[in-house]
Amino acid sequence: MLHKLSDIRLSVFFLMTLAAYTGHRASGQQPQHTADEQEILAAAERIHREAVTIDTHVDIAGAEYATERLDPGIDNPKLKCDLVKMVQGGVDAVFLAVWIGQGKRDADGYKRAYDNAITQFKAIHRLAENMYPDRCQLAVSPDGAERIIAGGKRAVTIGVENGYAIGEDLSNVRKFYDLGARYITLSHVGHNQICDSSNPSSKLGDEQSEHNGLSPFGRQVVVEMNRLGMMVDVSHISSESFQDVIDLSRAPVIASHSGCRALSDNPRNLDDRQLEALAKNGGVIQIVALDAYLKAPSPERRHAVKDLATRIGIPTGPLGARLSEATASQRRQFREGEREVDQQFPPAGLKDYVDHIDHAAKVAGIHHVGIGTDFDGGGGIRGFNDHSQARNVTVELVRRGYSEEAIKKIWGGNILRVWREAEKVAAELQ
Repeated sequence: MLHKLSDIRLSVFFLMTLAAYTGHRASGQQPQHTADEQEILAAAERIHREAVTIDTHVDIAGAEYATERLDPGIDNPKLKCDLVKMVQGGVDAVFLAVWIGQGKRDADGYKRAYDNAITQFKAIHRLAENMYPDRCQLAVSPDGAERIIAGGKRAVTIGVENGYAIGEDLSNVRKFYDLGARYITLSHVGHNQICDSSNPSSKLGDEQSEHNGLSPFGRQVVVEMNRLGMMVDVSHISSESFQDVIDLSRAPVIASHSGCRALSDNPRNLDDRQLEALAKNGGVIQIVALDAYLKAPSPERRHAVKDLATRIGIPTGPLGARLSEATASQRRQFREGEREVDQQFPPAGLKDYVDHIDHAAKVAGIHHVGIGTDFDGGGGIRGFNDHSQARNVTVELVRRGYSEEAIKKIWGGNILRVWREAEKVAAELQ
């Protein structure tokens, strides 16, 4: 595999990044490691270099993405995922998410959602085809992704986050597929025309359940995705919707960015029963690097966050501040105040992240867990705050005794297997 930077430069950057996480001062001196630790670092560096490393969920910032205003080709302080950080962290491929917030389910709402999606598709194509075709390329198949990576470029694939953008026109599934989408997250925050969400939207007047799972149209969407070879993404959907998908889908499914509910009791996470069902289905859970889904906050932190939100005027609920109902100004104030809360009550870090990998591997099996950060959509934790720190995950996995084969499955092998199986099922159905 070719690399833009030499192995020596990457190794130095890796040590600097690890030092920053483990608390070494930025004195210009390399940290001192024991012989055992040096062996761990050397093994992790080699495994990470040889693995196909894939992140299945990174958000983009709409129309400004892949322009001079928000350039993913530089080490951009506004982005946790850009081409520079991917190279620095040894990340080979990424699924960029066309994210659509839930809105009204009427003709105008569906048109706005569809147009928004098309704008974001264009931004991703602009990145790969116009701005940096020498550094990245759009991948529409697992074999294509591996060829791109072997040629020294970053592979860029597309996922659609929230089937709301499909509207009530099933042919839009094919349109999104033709534009490069290889998975669709069926819902987001709030129920939609496809299924119930794990997080009903009070802003939209949602009841706890609307369809009691998949709607009749949602069942058509899943069948069409199977026919095309698109992976069905169960992140964000309700437990009833999840079970309906498992029962209906002919192909393995993915949770592109979720955690384990046994470790953090959040409805966005999968419980052990769901992990077992996912394994039986042949699918994979891609562990999300987002604090709220990794570590249950202490009562003291919950109280501090609620007080902060109340002072700013943001509504709160059982899961904390309802940022989706806040103004842009309120969200900025909240993020600033949250830094002080983080100092008092530290949020999730790298070890919490790998704890979720541990749990998913224990319950579902090593063939059914992967990496899906949600960078630039809320993801980012201590020790794995952006793609430049991706090797830290491999180090922690080596430290915990994971084999080289297991680590390679987690980083890319498992999602490639599911993607290939989706293609195989599509070939059988067509």
